Amino acid sequence: MFEVKVNRTRLGAAISMMSVIYHATVYDLRKTHPNALIGLMINIFQSLMMVAVFYVMMSVLGLRSSALRGDFLLYIMSGVFIFMANIKTMKAVSSAAGPTSSMMLHGPMNTLVSIIAAALGALYVQILSIIVILIIYSLAVNPVEIHDPAGASMMLFLGWFNGVSVGIVFMALKPWFPQFTAMASMFYMRVNMFASGKMFVANTLPFFMLALFSWNPLFHIIDQARGFAFINYFPHYSSWQYPLIVSIVLTFLGMMGDSYSRKYVSASWDARR
Repeated sequence: MFEVKVNRTRLGAAISMMSVIYHATVYDLRKTHPNALIGLMINIFQSLMMVAVFYVMMSVLGLRSSALRGDFLLYIMSGVFIFMANIKTMKAVSSAAGPTSSMMLHGPMNTLVSIIAAALGALYVQILSIIVILIIYSLAVNPVEIHDPAGASMMLFLGWFNGVSVGIVFMALKPWFPQFTAMASMFYMRVNMFASGKMFVANTLPFFMLALFSWNPLFHIIDQARGFAFINYFPHYSSWQYPLIVSIVLTFLGMMGDSYSRKYVSASWDARR
């Protein structure tokens, strides 16, 4: 009655895996909202609300003078976009279908496919939201000028990759410590509201405050992104190598933890959630 599809070549296996990832990504996107356009609009609205909140906050507190010379709204958006990509990706990956999910009962599915699908789905929505917001802002308010678009884009992808790596770690811990993982992921999001450096740049901080934020890879990513986005800013106290190394290490640790969890998985674990 049941047949197992066997791929005779590596190319066939790769094509089959890509097909599964594509359908899993579409399924993951549809989980947020059945209407793809409305789901995109919700994400755009969330990003715009955060930009508006930080704009009002920095204006009321008189922090505009500490910002970079250039477009103040672009300065805020450069931090908010990377922050949203990191947080949304972390949340999507950490809540992806794990080894105890009913999705794993389907033959082609595995946790690696669910991780990749969740990460690609979050990246797709964030990039589309950023493009729409920048086009509207450029046409309605002020033309967008980015000093090094390629470098700024790479920092966006690095922020996304860091979110993937943190999400994998949380996903690996979730079968063992479901309540702790939920609290830890929420704590991560709340801490990065301020520790990510969206409201300031590293060059303007005194050394005693710099030590409070330099541990955070997202702080380095946002500061480096502003160095690529603005011609008159040169980040001296941050680097893109540090978050890249941390993200790679966390990815390997998370995948090792997920592999260990799959060996001892039990369907009864879902009852603890």
